[in-house]
Amino acid sequence: MSDTLFGRIIRREIPAAIVYEDEDILGFRDIAPQAPVHVLFIPKQRVIPTLDDATAADAELLGRLLLAAAAWARSQGLAQDGYRVVMNCREHAGQTVFHLHLHLLAGAPLGRFGTP
Repeated sequence: MSDTLFGRIIRREIPAAIVYEDEDILGFRDIAPQAPVHVLFIPKQRVIPTLDDATAADAELLGRLLLAAAAWARSQGLAQDGYRVVMNCREHAGQTVFHLHLHLLAGAPLGRFGTP
């Protein structure tokens, strides 16, 4: 496991409000939420720095990441009203931790390109 902030969370070296975990994916609340519900979903085993670094071999993992987020949203009753899934790629897009992750935002009507 790479020594990113997220790697340390996976290894439980840093506390996090974990809301979802399976064999491949970890979901936890963002420490600087941009919506009433803001959860990050990350792969646990393979560190891919950015979406741009993903390859065809990562397709199943990327799919599992999306499916985990959707399953969690349904389990929390967020699916009916809706939620947003965002993946930033590199600095200009706002990526600050270079361990591929997606943001699930929900809990209020979201603006067209931003948050509530």
